[in-house]
Amino acid sequence: MNYQNEEEIKALIENQNVGLAAIRRMLGSKTSYDMLPVSFKLVVFDTTLSVKRALNLLLQHNIVSAPLWDAKTSKFAGLLTTGDFINIIKYYFSNPDRLEIVDTMTLGGLEELERTIGAPSMDTISIHPSKPLFDACLKMLESRSGRIPLIDQDEGTNREIVVSVLTQYRILKFIALNCRETHLLQIPISELGIISTDNIHSCQMTTPVIDVIDCLTQEKLSSIPIVDENGVLINVYEAVDVLGLIKGGIYNDLSLSVGETLLRRSENFEGVCTCTPNDKLSNIMNTVRRASVHRFFVVDDNYKLLGVLSLSDILKYLLLGGSTNSPL
Repeated sequence: MNYQNEEEIKALIENQNVGLAAIRRMLGSKTSYDMLPVSFKLVVFDTTLSVKRALNLLLQHNIVSAPLWDAKTSKFAGLLTTGDFINIIKYYFSNPDRLEIVDTMTLGGLEELERTIGAPSMDTISIHPSKPLFDACLKMLESRSGRIPLIDQDEGTNREIVVSVLTQYRILKFIALNCRETHLLQIPISELGIISTDNIHSCQMTTPVIDVIDCLTQEKLSSIPIVDENGVLINVYEAVDVLGLIKGGIYNDLSLSVGETLLRRSENFEGVCTCTPNDKLSNIMNTVRRASVHRFFVVDDNYKLLGVLSLSDILKYLLLGGSTNSPL
């Protein structure tokens, strides 16, 4: 992108840093409690619940994660996510003779299963809801799931209480709605070093879905862009799509192609969000304000895939990025 002179560049950088400072002040002055609506639904699973039942409940409530509760210890036991179900699929494909074990497994048994296949154990990161929102955001960046449960403590019994779960999207939307200075973020995202462009994994409609699931697992991804033979972005396969595929414990459907599995996708699918390298974070935050977004695929004028802009990278930049030096 061309700039007229050094003064224009200096003004852009100064405005960018003013916007970032305002966002950080706002996050430091708020707590997670300030983000919570007056009324909301929270689904918590007991660790004795079967994996199959938990899957059906996730689909029934149209959610992709849930905190786990250990009734024996009266403590938060981890955050169940789509990644755990992908690990179950990986275990099944390595041990097809143990389908009965998979079908009868409880959520409490996931830790041993994931240890068996060498997968990371379930996320147990949490934070107290009265801590500054800035601290919650920093801790959220440590989470593989892009979420952080809010855990309080009952004053009478000293037992833990699961209050809610914050997501990166909810944080970014909160910033977009409550911090007017986001309009100052005018430097193109291509100049900020926040777009992932190396080793972008993609698939086609004819790709076997089990290959995509393997890629999600091995590369620790939440989605795989779907492109045509010319590299043009046409759709996305998300980790959450796996839930509908294995509903009821039927694993035979994993032999289908990506295109065939997308025919079973939920009607609640929000679509694919794209941006260009010349878009500014102010534009990105406007999109977050208006729509439910999980990530942005960066494309050129012909919709050819160039890279991925994750919510995690956006949040990390808002918390820690920016400098007095020119990125241009």
